[in-house]
Amino acid sequence: MATDDTPSPQPYRVLARKYRPRTFAELIGQDAMVRTLTNAIHADRLPHAFILTGVRGVGKTSTARIIARALNCIGEDGNGGPTPESCGICAHCLAITEDRHVDVIEMDAASRTGVNDIRELIDGVRYRPVDARFKIYIIDEVHMLSSSAFNALLKTLEEPPEHVKFIFATTETRKVPVTVLSRCQRFDLRRVDAETLIAHFNSVAKQESATVAEGAMGLIARAADGSVRDGLSLLDQAIAHAGNAEGDEVAEGAVREMLGLADGGLIYDLFAAAMQGTVDEALTIFNQLYDAGADPAIVLQDLLQLTHWLTRIKLSPAAAEGQGISQMDRERGQSLAETLSVPTLGRTWQLLLKGLSEVQSLPSSAQAAEMVLIRLAYMAELPSPADLVRTLKDNPASAATAPQATPAPPAAPPVPPQSSQDDGGARMAGGMGAHDAMPQQAPIDDPDLAPPIQEMQPAPVADEQNMGPQGFEQIVAMFEERREGILHATLIHHVHLVRFEPGHIALRTEPEAPSDLATRVSKFLSEWTGDQWLVSLSEEAGAPTIREQMDAKEAARRGRATAHPLVQAALEAFPGATVEAVTERVPEEFPDSVDEDGTDDDTETEKADS
Repeated sequence: MATDDTPSPQPYRVLARKYRPRTFAELIGQDAMVRTLTNAIHADRLPHAFILTGVRGVGKTSTARIIARALNCIGEDGNGGPTPESCGICAHCLAITEDRHVDVIEMDAASRTGVNDIRELIDGVRYRPVDARFKIYIIDEVHMLSSSAFNALLKTLEEPPEHVKFIFATTETRKVPVTVLSRCQRFDLRRVDAETLIAHFNSVAKQESATVAEGAMGLIARAADGSVRDGLSLLDQAIAHAGNAEGDEVAEGAVREMLGLADGGLIYDLFAAAMQGTVDEALTIFNQLYDAGADPAIVLQDLLQLTHWLTRIKLSPAAAEGQGISQMDRERGQSLAETLSVPTLGRTWQLLLKGLSEVQSLPSSAQAAEMVLIRLAYMAELPSPADLVRTLKDNPASAATAPQATPAPPAAPPVPPQSSQDDGGARMAGGMGAHDAMPQQAPIDDPDLAPPIQEMQPAPVADEQNMGPQGFEQIVAMFEERREGILHATLIHHVHLVRFEPGHIALRTEPEAPSDLATRVSKFLSEWTGDQWLVSLSEEAGAPTIREQMDAKEAARRGRATAHPLVQAALEAFPGATVEAVTERVPEEFPDSVDEDGTDDDTETEKADS
């Protein structure tokens, strides 16, 4: 009977397993951790418990096995001690590599989360290793253990036998109790940068006799997002996608198709058309991408990524010379970045970011994406707010001829007589259709629009003459100072002052106020001031609430600002825009506000208000 001496073919192993690191030298992108562990092994300063953290696929479990081999390696002659350069051929190294070592116990906490599993583990801790130097427990995804399981582990973890080492791996350190973290030596595994990934993947492709285009490898490295395992899986898939014929190159287009990315050239064309304001061309390119199977959300994500890339090379042109950057990104990106300003790119980013959430939440994603592109195209034709302000300052004559507007009357009751600051600058947010084409509502600091407590000068509990609070505003400020937040908010929003005199306050409360408000306020004031205070409830109307007074003041200020000629000119330049907030500027920015005698109205008003 004839026998076939040809060895049977070995089963295929995916690249992520085939090229798993077995020594510290093969572990990429973790130089700081490798140096620390190497020095610790040489100096015999090894902790009894390690915890390895990092995102998926950076090598946490592989590092745990490397540590286990390093601690149990006996060398080729069988007489070696712990070493960071394990031999890989002794009985212990081979058994750990093949996951069959009796003294290296691996446990997946995601599937064995209960306290009984940990008790079983603890019971084996007291026994010495069967064959190796150390008995090593590797617990993966340790954050999945239950609270009772962590509690059962604490005592053993704090004082384990000298022949036991614990190695924990997790992606969620925040879910691990601090009592466990404090008993471990922590090592953070970093995301591997794209250049390191590209170099590693090129080495793997060479060993696999595969040819991968530079642009394709850059796409794989960026899609891996710092994870070596994810990148090797994508590389494995890309090689299979290119075909089995020897010498077939993995092209950039094939990888882009595999990852579901839109054609890079068309993305550049789409972005350029939108920035030039040619709506018809932009919609035509988008429909071309959509008909080819591109997901509208992916198209917007590609536009966001392109916006970030253009902003980066706009501010740091040297970034275009990095490894893994395709020729198209390098040439077209630099050309397009030269034509756009950073504020324009910033507005584009905000609009696309908002549009992406719309596309992902609406059923008609293609229509939503088209509306985003339309807004983007029309936004490109509008001047930036900085350009508008500069134009108005350079041409004050045109602003002076703008029609005057009558300020809207305040909706709340009149504010008690106080001096107010002069009109300030105005921040506008324009709108087009259902969605704004410009960034919306950028709040601007305004002392008069701040919460009421910021206007009040907090009074001391008692001065040298033993005088208490001299006004209701000081009373309210005291509750804010003493961190009585609920009562402080109630006094601002739901209380009308009827009468105030030292030692007695009469209030009218709204239904939202608690029924024991007067009693609690009286009790606190008596304790804080050392004097007896009576707080009574009245049915008289009283003054507006502090919140109503502030709203009225804000409405009046907005009305005055809206009537300013510069603001009127800006409103005409942006149809549909509204005044969202008003802020004061330093006096130097408004030379017209200086009187003939050299005094500045704004400065004097600000002092009066304060």
